[in-house]
Amino acid sequence: MPNMTSHEPTDATSKAAATNGGDAAKARFSKAIEEAKAGAHALKDEAQGKADVYREQFNAKSSEWLEEAKVRGDEAKVKAGELANDGKARASEAISSLGKIVEENAPAIDEKLGVKYGDYARAYGKQIQDAAAKLDAKEFAELGEDAKEFVRKSPGVAIGIAATAGFLFARLFRRSN
Repeated sequence: MPNMTSHEPTDATSKAAATNGGDAAKARFSKAIEEAKAGAHALKDEAQGKADVYREQFNAKSSEWLEEAKVRGDEAKVKAGELANDGKARASEAISSLGKIVEENAPAIDEKLGVKYGDYARAYGKQIQDAAAKLDAKEFAELGEDAKEFVRKSPGVAIGIAATAGFLFARLFRRSN
């Protein structure tokens, strides 16, 4: 039989010690949980603060970018208008030159084909020059409206012109490569 000394705990004292030790462990565990919750709450607050700062920075930058895009868009509209008017003027000039060439060649047509055909050349040359003058006199917006009206009145002709122009551009660009 084991020899029991007064230094060895009895069952009652070991239960009490275990209970006191368990209570202490529970208290430390509860304290650790509370500290973890407090740390998580502090991290959440810090993250929310940083998110707010970044959101404000983003909103400020996006506003700047939006304003810059508007400015660039306005500049592009102005530049496109200038280029369109320049192209219109060049087209008008080219058409007018074509009309002059037709009229200048009318005497040669008189000699080779007859006065009747020379008169046709003069009349068409004059019509071409008149069309060039009308083109030059109109604003670009008016030309767009005229084109829309033409397409409404003659959709078949408009499709034919577009197909022909597309074919010519394709041939032009194929040759340049």
